Amino acid sequence: MSRSRPKISVIGAGNVGASTALMLAGLEHGDVVLVDIVEGMPQGKALDMMEMNPVLGWDSIITGTNDYADTAGSDIVVITSGIPRKPGMSRDDLISTNTAIVKQVTENVAKSSPNAILILVTNPLDAMVYVAHKVSGFPRERVMGMAGALDSARFMAFIAMELDVSVENINAFVLGGHGDDMVPLERFTTVAGVPITELMPKERVEALVQRTRGGGGEIVKLLKTGSAFYAPAASAVEMVEAIIKDKKKIIPSCVLAQGEYGIDGTFVGLPVKLGRAGVEEIMEINLSDEERSALHVSASHVKELCEHIETMGIL
Repeated sequence: MSRSRPKISVIGAGNVGASTALMLAGLEHGDVVLVDIVEGMPQGKALDMMEMNPVLGWDSIITGTNDYADTAGSDIVVITSGIPRKPGMSRDDLISTNTAIVKQVTENVAKSSPNAILILVTNPLDAMVYVAHKVSGFPRERVMGMAGALDSARFMAFIAMELDVSVENINAFVLGGHGDDMVPLERFTTVAGVPITELMPKERVEALVQRTRGGGGEIVKLLKTGSAFYAPAASAVEMVEAIIKDKKKIIPSCVLAQGEYGIDGTFVGLPVKLGRAGVEEIMEINLSDEERSALHVSASHVKELCEHIETMGIL
C-alpha cells in the first residue's frame, strides 16, 4: 500500500528529538522516523510511543532506527543531533564536535532525501544551519534553523506571566542570532494588538528582554544536568506544521540573508513566511536605526563563528 501521509524524520532521539517526535505524532502531521546512533534507543522510544497511540487515539506511525535508509524520501528532516556544552568544555570544543556531527548527519540526510526541507535545532544554532546548508548543497529555501520561534515563545511566555493574560493574545518577534545578542523587537510585540511598551514600564520591558536573552541559561541552571527540551521541540513542531499544512505562517527563523535588512551571505534570525516550499519569503519590516544596528551586530557575530568553523578545516 502506498504511503499518503507526509514523512518526517527526526535525527537524534535524545530529549529534544524524542519530544519532537512525540508532538508530531500526537498532532498527526505525518509518519515519523526517529533516528539515533545508539542501538535500541530510538527503537525503544518509538515502540513506547506506538503503544501509547491506542490510549490517545493517534494513528501516526512512529519508527525507530539506526539506519538512514529508513528516512529515504522524507518531506522534512529535523536535526537535533549534537552534544550540549559540558562543564570544562571550551566553546571551540563544542563547535568542533557539533560541526562534525551535523556534517555527517547532513551528508546522510541529503543522500537519502535530496528533496527534503531541513530544520536545524543543534547548537550553536546559526552556525549549524550554515554547516547544513554548505554540506547539503540545498537551496536556502530548504535549510533553516529553529531559534527565533523558541526565543519569541519565551518572550511571549514571560509577557503572559507578567501581565496575567492569555498567551493567545500575544504576538512577539525576536530576531538575530540565537544567543545573548538576539534582538527582541519591543515595538512589534503586542498584547491583543497593543504594543507592550504601552502596557508596562520601560524597566519591566527591559527586564523581560534580558530574561528572554538568558532564557536557555535559566533552565540549564535549574536543571543542573541538562538543558531545555519541551519548548525547543514545540518550536520545531510549529515550523514543521507551517510547512506541512502550507500555512504561510510568519515565524522568526534562522535563514540565509541575501541582501535583506542590509545583510548578505549570513545566517541570522529573520521574519519568515513558511509554507510548503519551505522559506517562501523573508518579510522585511521597517526597523529603527537602533534595531537595525542591533541586528547587524548579531549577524556579524554569527559570521565570525562561521568563519571560525572554516578555519577548523572540518568542512
